Amino acid sequence: MPEPSPTLKRRGRLFRIGAAFVVLLALAGYVTVQYVTGGRGGSGCRVVSDARDGAEYEFTPEQAVNAATIAAVGTGRGMPERAVTIAIATSLQESGLHNIEHGDRDSLGLFQQRPSQGWGTKKQILDPTYAAGVFYQHLAKVQDYAKLPLTEAAQRVQRSGYPEAYAKHEPDAALLSAALTGNSAATLTCAGIPAATQAAGPDAVRAALVRDFGRDALQPAGAEVSARSTPKPSATPSTRSGARTVTLPVAADKSPAKGRSVRQRGWQLAHWAVANSSALHIERVSFGGREWTAGSADNPWHTAAAEAAGDAEKAASAVRIVTAQ
Repeated sequence: MPEPSPTLKRRGRLFRIGAAFVVLLALAGYVTVQYVTGGRGGSGCRVVSDARDGAEYEFTPEQAVNAATIAAVGTGRGMPERAVTIAIATSLQESGLHNIEHGDRDSLGLFQQRPSQGWGTKKQILDPTYAAGVFYQHLAKVQDYAKLPLTEAAQRVQRSGYPEAYAKHEPDAALLSAALTGNSAATLTCAGIPAATQAAGPDAVRAALVRDFGRDALQPAGAEVSARSTPKPSATPSTRSGARTVTLPVAADKSPAKGRSVRQRGWQLAHWAVANSSALHIERVSFGGREWTAGSADNPWHTAAAEAAGDAEKAASAVRIVTAQ
């Protein structure tokens, strides 16, 4: 049998090298996915129904941050949970809850809003807080929007060419809005694998809180305690000197437009912190006697140390966020 020609040998060698390269690329992709998602087959974050009916939705840390912003802006405006569900479902359809810089014609951002149609400047629309706010501004003008089918309410704001497309996102949006408005407790988890960002530490957490909830609701700096006076309870986030813990005292919202309980406000802040855990390098969150720790989105909320020690009152009065640095 004649020996293969030098040309055939070279081709065989190149084929083997190419095949090995493809395998290495696939392996690298698998390792990357496992790192980003915390080792689970999902997307890094998960929200479940508090009705124990088996309903759940998996999503990415980036989507978690954007959904948490949408919810924070909505409750800050006194909008009900239904409005937040409509907003999140709309963003899921328009951008997949991604703050994208492209779209049909000049459409941009979470809701694919168009500068040419009066939604704002490009810079404004690409600010998730602004984009969510202007969406709610238009939604509030829709008469009886909370009683309308979700797809109809969303369509009256968006004027989409695919008016029925929003409906398919309603179940997932409802799970997210229940958790991110604080109406369901201990239902949202994330792997908490640190993202490739420099945003870390208590200062970054406080800045993000102000970004989403507003400067009036949560001041960027912690309450200062004078050595000559007795410290008073504060509704602003505080940080112990040299520590990594941001403590957010929680009080009921007495505003008639909002009327939100301590439980609702506390769980909204706690779930917000978990949703931002990758972006802000948050390691631990506790509220209401429950605690979340970074590591895997499969980790459920568990009994917190304060609750185990019998300090239930303390655990129910503040959200505690421990950062990586």
